[in-house]
Amino acid sequence: MVSKNQIKLIKSLSQKKQRRAHSLFVAEGKKTILELLNSSLELNMLYSEDAIFEVSPDKFLKLEKGELKKISFLKTPQSALALFRIPELPIPNYNGVVLVLDGVRDPGNLGTIIRLCDWFGIAQLVCSEDTVDCYNPKVVQATMGSIARIKISYVDLNEYLSARPQDLPVFGTFMNGKNIYANPLPQRAILIMGNEANGISPEVENLVTKRLGIPQFGKDASTESLNVATATAICLSEFKRTVFTEK
Repeated sequence: MVSKNQIKLIKSLSQKKQRRAHSLFVAEGKKTILELLNSSLELNMLYSEDAIFEVSPDKFLKLEKGELKKISFLKTPQSALALFRIPELPIPNYNGVVLVLDGVRDPGNLGTIIRLCDWFGIAQLVCSEDTVDCYNPKVVQATMGSIARIKISYVDLNEYLSARPQDLPVFGTFMNGKNIYANPLPQRAILIMGNEANGISPEVENLVTKRLGIPQFGKDASTESLNVATATAICLSEFKRTVFTEK
């Protein structure tokens, strides 16, 4: 049976300051948990109504029927919930194509973007300090396990971009940017995606060396802009397509 203290701890992990204080985050669902168990992440405790996971007995608690609802962050709880240790945040570098997020606030968007990095082979994701925490339960859920394979850093973007090698281009996405389909894109670059409502901040925009835009083909459409995760998918696809066109 899950104790009151365990419930209190798990529920507290909805808050970023508590996740950092305990160095723990929550993952839910069999698929996500299996992905994380097969990674380098350290399991703290696993809670499930079914003994379907091969883990150390001292890190597994079999729940009684209905107990999962007491600790789950989901409206419809899945088969299991686990706590994992938050790893040390990696120091970002400038290798390959680096995706940078400037003030992305929606957990679902960040989770989807992490999955996109996994799909397109983007090894590292660099986030501004005001981007939503990648260990937010909603973000972890949306990554479907991809969070275990992407190096995610939180930095002062002005410092990170200013310290880059001077020959490294910094691409920013803007409504009035140059057509992304018009020219081949390099395989070593920084790509910045901005906030859902306001785009790239003025301070970061000043460090952009190349402005990119996704043209709107539906001329009569009333859509003002693309969702940031959708725009990220298009941009990463174009950066990776250059790999094949250059061969």
